[in-house]
Amino acid sequence: MFEILSDCWHSHNSWDGVNRLYYSGAYTAADEDGSRGDVRYNYIDDKAWSGIRAGWMFIENVERVPDMDNAEKARLTAEAKVLIASRYFDMFRHFGGLPLVDKTYGVQAVYEVPRATAAATVEFMIGLLDAAINESELPWSLGTDDSNWQGRFTKAAAMALKCKILLFAASPLFNDSEPYSTESPQDAVSNLQVWYGGYNADWWEQCYQACYEFFEQLEANGFYALMEADGTSSQNYRDAFFKAYFERQNNTELLISTRVIGKFNNDWWYKFQTEFVGYGNYTPTLEYMQMFPMSDGTPFDSNTLLADGAFPFFTDNDYNKPVRDPRLYETMLVNGANFGDHAAELWLGGRDNIDNTEKETGKVATGFSLYKFYKTGNLSGTYPQWPYLRLAEVYLIYAEAILHAKGDLQKAIDQVDIVRARVGLGGLAKCNPTKNLTTDKNALLEEILRERACELGLEDVRFFDMIRYKRADLFQKKLHGLKVYRNDGGGNKPWSGTSGNASEYPNKPSNFKYEVFELKNIARTWWSNFNPKWYLAAFPPSEVNKGYGLTQNPGWK
Repeated sequence: MFEILSDCWHSHNSWDGVNRLYYSGAYTAADEDGSRGDVRYNYIDDKAWSGIRAGWMFIENVERVPDMDNAEKARLTAEAKVLIASRYFDMFRHFGGLPLVDKTYGVQAVYEVPRATAAATVEFMIGLLDAAINESELPWSLGTDDSNWQGRFTKAAAMALKCKILLFAASPLFNDSEPYSTESPQDAVSNLQVWYGGYNADWWEQCYQACYEFFEQLEANGFYALMEADGTSSQNYRDAFFKAYFERQNNTELLISTRVIGKFNNDWWYKFQTEFVGYGNYTPTLEYMQMFPMSDGTPFDSNTLLADGAFPFFTDNDYNKPVRDPRLYETMLVNGANFGDHAAELWLGGRDNIDNTEKETGKVATGFSLYKFYKTGNLSGTYPQWPYLRLAEVYLIYAEAILHAKGDLQKAIDQVDIVRARVGLGGLAKCNPTKNLTTDKNALLEEILRERACELGLEDVRFFDMIRYKRADLFQKKLHGLKVYRNDGGGNKPWSGTSGNASEYPNKPSNFKYEVFELKNIARTWWSNFNPKWYLAAFPPSEVNKGYGLTQNPGWK
């Protein structure tokens, strides 16, 4: 998951590709030809091109199908175009401009498909999506056809993906007065394959217009809506958020998803747990925990809530009374949270953290553990999915587009507030009176990016947000964990009770102290020596050397 390279998560697994190539700073272009399974996205092995070829092969041959009516042929052709655009976008955000393949190729002596400019690549993707959007046979939603067509692309999906692509395309990585890297080779810079040659406000206007048209169609056609809570308790809000990101049945928020075949089962969970979580691959950082506001929407105050004896997660240590953004508890496991048959003991010596924080190893190496996509409890019978794009993200894209294209800060805030309201948070401006969000564009942008991190954790968003805004400051920032100690005279011993109510059990830990510590066990070279060349990945040298017009990205040789 790409977000392990962001400031929100950290891998404490010394043998994974993240540590061996990226944290260590050892990654080179040659790794794209060698340890392909370890690189963040391989130009060949991640199968984007095979998906693109399959899409064009379908489009070129669907008319030959004798027992399919013209309406279905048109609908499936539109779907294939969305699929091709999505695979291009998967590569575009890693590499920039790409060779534009608009048909299938057979075995032939000579062919050349040179690398296109960044602008032409975006226009190619948008052209495919516009063709699908304008196809009358592609339905806005699946509606009652969901049982037969579940997982298929829709007009809403195509329009939302257009918004997502244009958000990335309009951002400063490509759309700026200077290229992101001045290191050689500079061929891709000179050829405008990794930037547009300057800033152009029209990119933000295009993003805004795509969002405006999406929501215009949403108002006209309905069906899609955020998954809303059945009540006003923290658990009600958590349940709604969980359904939005995890379940695919009756999910009106889901626009594009990657499906796990069949229903949730222990084999699926066990593979995910043993191969990744248990080794500490996905440990949330203290910085990420602090991004989540209080349950009323006001910011988290570290000075007060991490003082000795403070209660940063629950009221007076009553674990049935959470005090933070409900999304926090669905995203990471924190001390005292309901965890299976007991309250999580993440203090040093607690049953869920036997020295792991002290040693900076395992799944609680930062004092927190992964919960999103990994939660315990009875999930059997559910249909899990990986959200590639859901409605909450489109609201946040719209907020950003309004901010840049129209400068209407209040209207941008209104879109963010729609997403916050789903989990019971107060209005963004009202909850942050000292930040001048209705007048300070930069302050509001920071809040939108923070909100995206909280809403869309591990959904391939934060890492790319850091990249598209060229946030060297965040890549270089030292990250931290939180050591939690019992502070009630009980020592660092596990407690055998199961209730979360401390008043009912006098032996239950009732007081804690906290120690912020810098992550050092497995450090990132970026923290002391970040280079902008890391924003985009390298192409495999073997592909560059084939001579069909693929230029290498700046800084990689």
